[in-house]
Amino acid sequence: MRLISRISLYLLSVLIGSIFIYSAYTKLNPIQSFEYTMVEYAHLPWILAAFAARFFIGLEAALGLLLLTNFYGKNKWVLKSALILLLVLSGYLIYLRVVFGNNVNCGCFGDAIWMSPMSSLAKNAVLLTAVILLMKFHNGLQKRWVNIVSIISVLLIIALPFILFPLPDQQPDWLKKDKFQLNFSAIYNPALSSNPPREDLRKGKHIIAFMSFACPHCRMAAHKMHIMKEKNPSIPFYFVMAGREEYIKSFWKETGAESIPHTRLDADAFTGLVGYSWPVIYWVNNSWVEAETNYIIMSQGEIEKWLAKP
Repeated sequence: MRLISRISLYLLSVLIGSIFIYSAYTKLNPIQSFEYTMVEYAHLPWILAAFAARFFIGLEAALGLLLLTNFYGKNKWVLKSALILLLVLSGYLIYLRVVFGNNVNCGCFGDAIWMSPMSSLAKNAVLLTAVILLMKFHNGLQKRWVNIVSIISVLLIIALPFILFPLPDQQPDWLKKDKFQLNFSAIYNPALSSNPPREDLRKGKHIIAFMSFACPHCRMAAHKMHIMKEKNPSIPFYFVMAGREEYIKSFWKETGAESIPHTRLDADAFTGLVGYSWPVIYWVNNSWVEAETNYIIMSQGEIEKWLAKP
């Protein structure tokens, strides 16, 4: 009976560790989704969200690996750390439920599994119960070297996301060649554009993003711009879109960016302007492209500085 109990507790630790590792893995694909969740719902600054995303993913993966191997360290500090992490995340889930309701993806399993705050709280309650059982009844692997290996493993694995996914540079990719003038003729041509812009994009400063409805990276870019627009409604974003009708509804649902002004352009005219690699994000000043950026390094602070320049 004692052997069965020990085996059951060992397997329980393996199961919890596997869940932690899978949760960390899903947040990496792509890591920007986890970052955007913390900006949108926790209202963290962009750079702090980027740092926190990498730290929590690394910590979750590290604790998962140690639980998987039944390495608990001195005084079971690994289990205690897992307990604290689950309590912190549960507090965040309660905040999401109270402030934003239950119809949001908490991001606990990235984009792989959509989970509401309440369903994730139920999952955490089960995990908390399992961790408490292990703390009370299971000692894990008891060797002198286990504690040292556990500490080194945590430090190395926490550092790994920062190595694999370096914190993004906040500066835009300023063009090394002379700035060039953007051709707006197709965008304002009713024969090529289903809804030409109501405003004159040829005058003043605008952040113009060329995106395809079917492109997953474009969806990430649009979602990030949507969050920036909510934080600062004065940012002059404009979308020039292309793509098939079947992708439009899911694009707006996933990004929440339908309120940003946009034009749908003929496919040939679209690729004639920006080619076949999207999204293309131009910083346009009186028709002249002064800079371009990608959605990963796109910084709200740098955009606001640029807009403030005479």
